[in-house]
Amino acid sequence: MEKKSIFTEKAPNAIGPYSQAMVAGNMVFTSGQLGINPETGNLVEGNIQDEARQSLENLKAVLEAAGATLNDVVKTTVFIKDMNQFGLINQVYSEFFNEHKPGRSCVEVARLPKDGNVEIEAIAII
Repeated sequence: MEKKSIFTEKAPNAIGPYSQAMVAGNMVFTSGQLGINPETGNLVEGNIQDEARQSLENLKAVLEAAGATLNDVVKTTVFIKDMNQFGLINQVYSEFFNEHKPGRSCVEVARLPKDGNVEIEAIAII
């Protein structure tokens, strides 16, 4: 099976030794996307919804670089620092996944890279 590493300047560079995504056959496996502005390399300023929106914009850019769209996503995983923010994140999430609703897991974590509040990864089929 052919595997290909994905990179786009429209999303933040990987913080460590990994790819923004990998394509394996007809599947795309993204790395988790934080609410990092790709132009500055810093977390967006504002609230949890601003971070979630940027995280999803980054995810969208990585998927597009792999030849996929949000409508091709079959599963997401959302990592959040505070489960009390779940409703606020859902409001933003539903802007990106309104009629198309992939499977999803959401877990609270102790800490995220760069002290982010939310990180989202996806699996898509192209």
